Amino acid sequence: MTRPRRTSLACFAVCLLAAGAVHAVPRVPAHDDEVLEQLPYRADDPVTVRLRAERLRLAQEPGNVRLAVHLAREYLELGRESGDPRYAGYAQAALMRWWDLPAPPREVLLLRAILHQRVHEFTAALSDLTALIGADPRNAQALLTRATVLTVQGSFAQAAADCRALTSLTEELVASTCLSAVAAVSGDLAGSRERLRAALEANRSSDPGLREWALTTLAEMAERAGDAPSAEALFRAALALDPADPYLLAAWSDFLLEQRRPREVLALLESTRRSDALFLRYALAEKAAGLASWRASAAELGGRIDASRLRGDRVHLREEARYALLLGGDARAAFALARENWDVQKEPADVLILTASAAAAGDAAALEAVRDWLAQSRLEDVRVRALVGAP
Repeated sequence: MTRPRRTSLACFAVCLLAAGAVHAVPRVPAHDDEVLEQLPYRADDPVTVRLRAERLRLAQEPGNVRLAVHLAREYLELGRESGDPRYAGYAQAALMRWWDLPAPPREVLLLRAILHQRVHEFTAALSDLTALIGADPRNAQALLTRATVLTVQGSFAQAAADCRALTSLTEELVASTCLSAVAAVSGDLAGSRERLRAALEANRSSDPGLREWALTTLAEMAERAGDAPSAEALFRAALALDPADPYLLAAWSDFLLEQRRPREVLALLESTRRSDALFLRYALAEKAAGLASWRASAAELGGRIDASRLRGDRVHLREEARYALLLGGDARAAFALARENWDVQKEPADVLILTASAAAAGDAAALEAVRDWLAQSRLEDVRVRALVGAP
């Protein structure tokens, strides 16, 4: 059955959860018969046929900004659904006529910011978003995107201000999820859980994409609070709305791994190993389940990481750090990667791998720095606090 298309804001709310894309720098093959990449769709696939027709039309009408924006949004949604980072590159290509303009059309400015955010170019993303919000203070998508970027950077007060601005611009569940997500990582985990739970209950008829986003956010809050039964129930409710969402699959897999249920992860991710982020979880599950095949998976994943470095990709440092620590057994390399990642983003998952690798490397100074940051940010996460010995 064809899944219904998401509403515009619902699409962007969920797209912002997706893993970042990579820079697509061309690579020259060493041999004529070398396979560089398997295409995600067959040439006769209906989606491929439709998008090819739209690209041809855009080539014939290069100044058609409405068509270019539509095509870019389609690619963003496909990237979210498939977890394939190349769709971000296709989206950028659709906008290339306007990409370098200092003041492109507002629709292009928003998508350019989204794509900058995907590759962790947060300064560029914030610049575009601030310009767009200055010209259009009621642009809900721009406010939500800026709140997301600011939260990732640890600028919680500014993020909360953008979330509050959403209250009069969009439906309650959007603003409530945005505000709760910020408050939950800055000192009010229990209150945020209660408020978001109430908002979900009061907005049962909201768009499924928005409800999935809210449920996933609430599940991660429960996980950080150490409430595994609630986290599991919420993850399952979100999966019922979209069982193929790459971000949700990764978060659910991490939860199952923490609960020492690797066999469930293997069954869950068997057909999704194309995504590097999900393949990492698959290999971790193989190792946790005691399967000898984990070594071959780790070697393949290591090859993918090497290839991404050749492309200049420094987006997936968090996953590289987990690979180095849990599959490579190199705590010092993992800590170096986690610290480099920490310079860019400070989500709970980032502090978790930083703390775990610092503890494994026996870096007491780094652990003390994490304790200081926890006191400053007031992040509540039982997993992190157990590693650093914080109350």
